[in-house]
This record gives sequence, structure tokens and C-alpha cells, in this order.
Amino acid sequence: MSGIRNYTDICSYFKQGNLNRMPQKKVFINRELSWLSFNERVLQEAADPNVPLVERLRFLGIFSNNRDEFFKVRVASLKRIITLGTKSKRMAGDNPNKLLEKINEIVKSQQKKFEETYLDVRKEMEREKLHMINEKQLNAAQAHFVKNYFHEHVLPVISPIMLHNVSTFPYLKDKSIYLAVKLTSKNDEVDTEYALIEIPTEELPRFILLPPEGDNKYMIILDDIIRYNLQDVFSIFKFDTFEAFTVKMTRDAELDIDNDLSKSFIEKISKSVEGRKQGQPVRFVYDEFIPQDMLRYITNQLELDKEDNLIAGSRYHNFKDFIGFPNIGDDHLVHEPLPPLSHERIKPQKSILEKIQEKDILLHVPYHKFSNFVNILREAAIDPQVETIYITLYRVGKKSRVINALINALRNGKKVVVVIELQARFDEDSNIYWSRILEEEGATILFGVKGLKVHAKLCLINKKLPNNIIQRYAVVSTGNFHEGNAKVYTDVLLLTADKRITGEVQKVFNFFDYTYRQYTYKHLLVSPLHMRRRIYNLIENEMRNAKEGKDAWIWVKINNIVDNDMARKLYEANNAGVKIKMIVRGICSVVPGIEGTSENMEAISIVDRFLEHSRIFVFCNGGDELYYLSSADWMTRNLDHRLEVACPIYDKDIQNEIKEMLEIQFRDNVKARIVSETQTNMYVSSNSPEKVRSQIAVYDYYKKRNLS
Repeated sequence: MSGIRNYTDICSYFKQGNLNRMPQKKVFINRELSWLSFNERVLQEAADPNVPLVERLRFLGIFSNNRDEFFKVRVASLKRIITLGTKSKRMAGDNPNKLLEKINEIVKSQQKKFEETYLDVRKEMEREKLHMINEKQLNAAQAHFVKNYFHEHVLPVISPIMLHNVSTFPYLKDKSIYLAVKLTSKNDEVDTEYALIEIPTEELPRFILLPPEGDNKYMIILDDIIRYNLQDVFSIFKFDTFEAFTVKMTRDAELDIDNDLSKSFIEKISKSVEGRKQGQPVRFVYDEFIPQDMLRYITNQLELDKEDNLIAGSRYHNFKDFIGFPNIGDDHLVHEPLPPLSHERIKPQKSILEKIQEKDILLHVPYHKFSNFVNILREAAIDPQVETIYITLYRVGKKSRVINALINALRNGKKVVVVIELQARFDEDSNIYWSRILEEEGATILFGVKGLKVHAKLCLINKKLPNNIIQRYAVVSTGNFHEGNAKVYTDVLLLTADKRITGEVQKVFNFFDYTYRQYTYKHLLVSPLHMRRRIYNLIENEMRNAKEGKDAWIWVKINNIVDNDMARKLYEANNAGVKIKMIVRGICSVVPGIEGTSENMEAISIVDRFLEHSRIFVFCNGGDELYYLSSADWMTRNLDHRLEVACPIYDKDIQNEIKEMLEIQFRDNVKARIVSETQTNMYVSSNSPEKVRSQIAVYDYYKKRNLS
């Protein structure tokens, strides 16, 4: 969502379903509160004793990272609304100040559960002879190691700031954590001093292994290595007591892109990303045991008050670093490996393009190897008949094999057209970097369409056959062409040579070059042109069939349902007798199970070792079922303000594959939670003696297909 700067932006914000403006009680679940409910499901994974111990720590990291982004984006936007005064409050229905209070209430409750879970995990680690110790628990050998590590690795990269020496309080960077140090002396003639040290997590690991002792393994956090050596840091002074407390600032992450037309788009985005680093405070977290005089000094210097979300926290912040927590114990402390599978139709040393020509293929990552997609690009790069490769890039890996394959194609004389989205939130710097690298290699770089984020995930390979016939191959994906994401995000990629699809994918890429031309699409659903209307038509078709007594149902697998108009359309379908089953990973503004409104609707959310990310829509269509995969959630921004694509699946075998996969997920009674009005995240219960953990079951499903 673009930043909220004016009255028009407020209207857009409300239209997205951010604040409940419906007179009916609980017709919509508030977007922000629904998101917090999703993050609570992540916290449930961390608290679940059946989850391997190290994975529980990593879920704590995911929870913390999610919450940081929530404050940077959603809370920041709410704070902007509040500053706009009475108009925003009148339009909101819910008072935005009260909503912010409710958010803070939930956040504090979740933080309490977080800390309880962390302590529980620490106890379990002790039983496994894995010890995370602090600076006060070091024995002589460990203390010697920590001293040496500090002087060799840490001291050269830290820059303490004596706060009474500076006229302007140092700028606290977003994503960084600091030790606020109070220095005192028993000598009354030595004045108390405050200092600030940024913890150098960009240069050094947050978790440092100490020498083991027998079967016991030890680890210390970087913060505590600094605490232990504070006397060495401030050795030139006459202080004899050193107290250090972690503080952290979270800042507004929205980009404010100026309208100076004399600047290139890359320059504008680069400037805006730099501006983000100077964003307004939206949260200040501090160690709850920090001395009050020190806290008052810091908050006064930063000009913070209660409206800036001052939150007392624990000793350690930036738990997002726990996402990368190392396993220093036995294999049972992490998930059992699920190595990505080969696809039964893709064979080594065989042309993948030829296989696609024969029949459509569906890749389902991370169950299937993402390298299959990279290999398609590699094959295209050296195929003498391939002339052009088109691709959209929203997010790519830091060490991207996709980029390498595109560069290889360029060096082999292919024309490579890359539509790269410079406004992919938090990936702007990376995308600017890759766009410059590709441009230097000779790629044609397009930055999409003015006013629209390009969120569609498309790749098109054009091959020139004898008699000047163009053979096209398309890849339409629900997720990014990103090796890292493909290890943990569940996404589906359709590989097809079907002319009905490839011809229209070509039209989408032509649109980037000739935005003034009108294009018609018979097969693809393309937003913001007509995806919303076409989905409405599909829903209305189910309503007509239900009224005629025919079977009528809709299955939806999606990340978020937020758009209120789409929610109303689903309620209309419910009232017409259409059965609606949904798998919604994240935000769900629809309230299932209300008599007279949504009694024919049910929704679950699956949170497990992989992040559910694919979007799939299935319509009964009187028995001639219609299947779509898409990059788009049902949010106003996706349907009206982004370029998105939903692609039909015509291959009957793939339709059956998707249906079987969805049926497995609907049967999940281990990791599925019920999405309901109460937002209590109750686990799905079942009378069946069979336990179905859908992600493991889907993996086994594909493994069995490979053997058949």
C-alpha cells in the first residue's frame, strides 16, 4: 500500500478493509486484528512441544520479524491517519485511536506469551545439554575465549558514542539494536555518563559457539560478549560500574516517492529507500529493567512519548535473528529433511521444452526442485532456435541462479526483456542492483507501468521454428522466481505451450512496451483490467447454478482476503446456497459460520514448516470444473492497483492433481486452525483416527507419483 498522505489515500485505505465501516455486527473482521491473529498462529508453532526445539526458536524469530514489519507498515499507516484529524475518524467507523489501543493490547498479550514460550524453550534446551549463557555465567575458560573473541572480532567494528559529548542525539537506525550503557563510579567526583553502542550484527553472527565441555554445548549472544567487555571499551575513563540495556527503534517503512520528472525512476526509488532509513518512529522497545533516569533521558532526547508506542521488553531484542539460529545439537532438534523431488516427467539430460511441448507440467515447490525452472532458462539460453526470453522479477535471491541464467542467455545472443519491480517492499535495493547488472549485460529493462506495481510472475520463451513459425513456452507462477523463497514458500508454477495461454502472456509483455494499446484477454484474468469483474462473473455463475438446484461450490486457497466488495460477493453466493471452502493463510476479513450471512462458508489456516503461498481458485461450474492459479490475493491493491494475472489450467491431469492436493489440505487435522469470528485459532478437530499433516502428506503424494 502506498503511503497515506492525503484525503484520497484515506479513502483507498478504508476501501481495502482496514477499518470496519459496515453497520452489521462482525460482517468483516478488521484487517489489522486479523493479521495479528495470523501472527498468533506463528506463535502457536513456537509454543507447540511437538515442533522440534530449534524450529521453535526459529518460529519465535519469524513471529518477531512479522511483528516488526507490521509496525513499520500497518501501524505506521494508522498513525498517519490519526494525524489527519476528524475526517479520517468520521470515515473510519472504528476510531483509529481505539484501534491502535486494541492493537497495543493484543501486542502486549502476545509479547507475554512470546516470553513464556522463550523461557520454556530455554528449559528444554538445558535438558538437551544445550546452554545459552550470558556474561555473568562464564567460567574461566569461557571468559578467556570471550575476551579473545571480543578483542579480535568485536572491538574493531563497534563505535561507542558518549552521549553527553554530542550536541545532537545519535540517529537510531531501523532494524538495528543498541546497548544503552550507564557508566557510574563509586567516586562521587566522577559524573554519571550514558553511552550508546550499536550491536554489529551486519558484520558478526548474533550467536557465538563457546568451547564444548563433555556432552554440554554452550552458546553466547553477541550482545553479552559486549556486555562482558564494557570495562575494556571504556578503559580510559574512571568508571567502575557498567550497566547495559538493549533498545530498539522501529520506523515507518513506507516509501515517499517524489514527482520530479527530471529524475530517473531508479534515482527516485534509491532516494526513497534512503528516506525510509530516516522514517518516523512507530515503536520504541526497551529493556524493562532499564533505569528510569536513563529511559527518560533517551526518550526526551528522541522526543518520544506514549503515542510513539513505548514498549517495555525483555533483555534481548531483534529476535528475528533467531530465524537463522544454528542447530548445535542432534538431528531430532530440527525438522526431518524433505529433499525436493524430481518431477516425474522431467528427466536428466532431456529437453524440458520438448516435454512442455508434449503436455503441460505443474511444478509445486518446495516439494519439487526449483532448479527445474532454472534449467528451463539454461536450456533456452543455449538453444539456437530461441530468440527471446521475457520475465517479470518482483523478488530474486541474493545469489540468483535465475539472474545468472538470464545473463548466460544474453551472452549467447538472446534478447532478454526483464520487467523488474523497483517498488517491491524491502527488496528495492536488491532490485535496483540486479536491474543495473542486467542492463550492463545488454538486457532490455522495463520498470512496468506508471502507477501500477507489477506483481504478476510470468516468463515467456519464444522459439523461431522453420517457416518463421514462433513456438512459445510460458511459465506462470503464484510466487517469485527466487531460489531462497522456493525452499520455504509453497508455490505452483504452470509450464505450458498451450497457445491459448502463451499468446495472452505475450500480450501482457507487449503491454509493458505499448501501454496505450488496448488488449483483450479471453483466457487470462488480468488486473487491474478485468480480473475483479471476471471473478465476480464466475461467482455469479455458481449462484445461478445453486438457484437452479445444481451443484454449486467454490474452493479458494489464498494468502489474504481483505477486499470488502469481494467479501460481499462471497456473502451473496453464500445466501444463494453456494458452498464455499477456503484455505486462508493470513488475513481473512470474511467471517464464516454466521447464520443468514455465511453459514455455507468455512475457512481454515495452515501454518507449518513451509509458508503457504500459492493462490488457487476452483469453481464447480455445473460439474465442468474451472481451475485458476494466480499471483493475486483478494485485496483491493491486487485487484485494482497492481498488474496481476490469474491463469486457467486446462490440462485435466493437472486439474486432478490440484484437486487431490486441495483435498489433502482440507483434511488437515494437525496444523490447520479454524478461521472464525472469535479469532481464537482453535485447531481443527476430527473424528477420524487418521492424523493428516497436510504438508507432509502432500510431499508423500508427490513422492508416490515419482515412484508410479
